[in-house]
Amino acid sequence: MSDSGPAGAAAYVSGGGLQGRRLLALAVAAVVFAAAAAVLLRGPEFDVDDVQLVVWLATGLRLAEQRWWPRRSARLVWRPQVVGRYAVESGLVARRSLAGWVVLLTELAWAVPVALGAISLLPDEPGWARNARAVLLVGVAAVLGRVAYGEARFTGRLALTASGVRHRDRHYPWSNIDRARLAVVDGRVDGVRLRLIVRGSLAPAPVVGGRGVAVSDERLLAAIEHFRCRPAALAVGLPVTAPEPAVAPAGG
Repeated sequence: MSDSGPAGAAAYVSGGGLQGRRLLALAVAAVVFAAAAAVLLRGPEFDVDDVQLVVWLATGLRLAEQRWWPRRSARLVWRPQVVGRYAVESGLVARRSLAGWVVLLTELAWAVPVALGAISLLPDEPGWARNARAVLLVGVAAVLGRVAYGEARFTGRLALTASGVRHRDRHYPWSNIDRARLAVVDGRVDGVRLRLIVRGSLAPAPVVGGRGVAVSDERLLAAIEHFRCRPAALAVGLPVTAPEPAVAPAGG
């Protein structure tokens, strides 16, 4: 079981503020959706040449981000209030890295040519084609709104709190983490793999961190292994410093 609710948490500092953060994230998503829909619906018509240009740009971004492994020298930062899935706790936070933002923009860039391609295939006559075009553009705006909601909903890309490890919108209680080790993908270290005590029979071991966060995987592994045996240290409400790895990180 890779995700658990409050029943699997060790301790919560406060549940207050969680609902307010959800409302704030919804408000941000609504603003982004409304602005994107207004721009897209009032924009010019798209043709096949426009789609080809966007496809080439999206492909270039994808190839560039796959080969770009920037140095990640940030540290986990203490926050007295970390908004997670189920509560507001004190803990250590890792922000999204520059590479993580590039990956996010690349994923969004690929949604554009798909929508533009579908729109370019619609006939020019008014009627159902015009309605279908509007629906597709509203769908693109909805995707942008959903991404904005996810960015505003949580504190940081990754967080270590008294209840467990939270990566994006996934939560892994300390009580269910048996051990952690560096994850190797295509011969390169990319994230920390968590060995869970209880998980789905066919579910792979989850990986947290990676180049999407500004903290190196070596630092993240050292912190997870340290607090896995003493999660209560994150619940006292006083600033906590994450331990450094035995060997200085090479940059992830």
